[in-house]
Amino acid sequence: MENQSAGKSTKIQRLALIIAPLISLLIILFADLDPENRKVTYTLAIALLMAIWWITEAIPLAVTALLPVALFPLFGVVDGKTISSMYFNHLIFLFIGGFLMAFAMERWNLHRRIALRILLLVGISPGRILLGFMLATSFLSMWMSNTATAMMMVPIALSIILKLEESLGEVNMGKYSIGLLLGIAYSASIGGIATLVGTPPNLSFARIVSIIFPKMTEISFADWFIFAIPVTILLFIAVWLLLYFMYRPKNSWDNIRLYDFKKEYSALGKAKIEEKIVLILFIILAFLWIFRSGFTIQSFEIPGWSKLFKTPSYINDGTVAIFIALLLFIIPSKSKKGERLMNWETANKIPWNIVLLFGGGFALAQGFVDSGLSVWFGEQLAGLANVDPIYLTLANVTMMSFLTELTSNVATTEMILPILAGLSTVIEINPLLLMIPATLAASLAFMLPVATPPNAIIFGTNRIKIKDMVKTGILLNITGIIIATLVMYFWGTIVFDIDVSVFPDWAAVG
Repeated sequence: MENQSAGKSTKIQRLALIIAPLISLLIILFADLDPENRKVTYTLAIALLMAIWWITEAIPLAVTALLPVALFPLFGVVDGKTISSMYFNHLIFLFIGGFLMAFAMERWNLHRRIALRILLLVGISPGRILLGFMLATSFLSMWMSNTATAMMMVPIALSIILKLEESLGEVNMGKYSIGLLLGIAYSASIGGIATLVGTPPNLSFARIVSIIFPKMTEISFADWFIFAIPVTILLFIAVWLLLYFMYRPKNSWDNIRLYDFKKEYSALGKAKIEEKIVLILFIILAFLWIFRSGFTIQSFEIPGWSKLFKTPSYINDGTVAIFIALLLFIIPSKSKKGERLMNWETANKIPWNIVLLFGGGFALAQGFVDSGLSVWFGEQLAGLANVDPIYLTLANVTMMSFLTELTSNVATTEMILPILAGLSTVIEINPLLLMIPATLAASLAFMLPVATPPNAIIFGTNRIKIKDMVKTGILLNITGIIIATLVMYFWGTIVFDIDVSVFPDWAAVG
């Protein structure tokens, strides 16, 4: 059966290798999305080629991610210098620094101690472990970078997975590890929806709407939270149920008892000095990530530590991750003479193929923005002027959700929201009915590793195949689209005092 499946997979990959370039070539030769700007057509053709090859894994994912370096300059979409610079930025350094911390925890066996402590705390049933990790990730991502949250949770989850595999065997674990890692990635995205500071698209919306419609009453932190928390809760429940029923182990874990883990924890004895130092550095890293930029809730403000420096805007999560990672290479080990907490042999396990994959996502997003393809997608909604508002919202959310699978959610939000603002004034519909759901939809990308940094991080563990992510993600995309549309239409209209049949005075031009 497995050989047959493998053969089938190879046939699909061979077909994709030939068919995807043919489709792209046909689009370039016979389609003309924008007669005044051929870059739009070229970018769509390249994006489709990348999407098909990524989904089918026709060639290695990292190789597909390099296509923009060759094709964007050749077709005059983006110059080679600009597109090449997309492959190394602060998020990629956050990724590298976070993985170095995870490797240090593993090298000194701290991961085993953390895993046993968590299992003793939350219990050993598959549902409880998944729920515990999802709750922690969602809550943290409301206040700090989704990427940093995922990066912090993944090494802890891996330690649990390794411990369970050791106790149960990989056969009894089944696909549970996939579900647990997906739970972290998806929770990081849906937790960020709940607050204005939780994810960059929310902040982009707050800024753009105040610039375009200065007469509108400001949307406060509390307003957004009251509106968005039901979206987060409903999505959280949907994700937990879906992952639990899709990835729970086939056999029950009756052969393991909590008492066995208590014995094992006692057998670890006292923590070595290296374990203690790595744990302290991990806690410092988490603290620096959470409190870097501070919080502002209404008139209440907690200033971030970055404001202690002359140029706080220069400091980002990547800066913090690399700073702590450098300390791992500097601090000496006591039990291994002449060695440090981290060595290059261990560090070289960084999944560089995922680093390239990550960069490919940023490069593709740059192409969407520079070519005008993001704008073109937004303009396609103009034909829906006479459609009922709920269907217009549904179309809007669907477009944004699938568009952000291949592009940066921040870049897409920044490009699409002004278009939707203009469209709403032309068709005389409350701009919030289009702009708020589009902002939510920017966080509803669950299908591809390049869709969001948390997706890329869990894919970097090499424990998840792209088909698993697509299979689960498409169900969640559809669920998220329905939830975002219905909550906006039936709850958002109450929170933001929207009458769907009335065009507000503050939105009128002039």
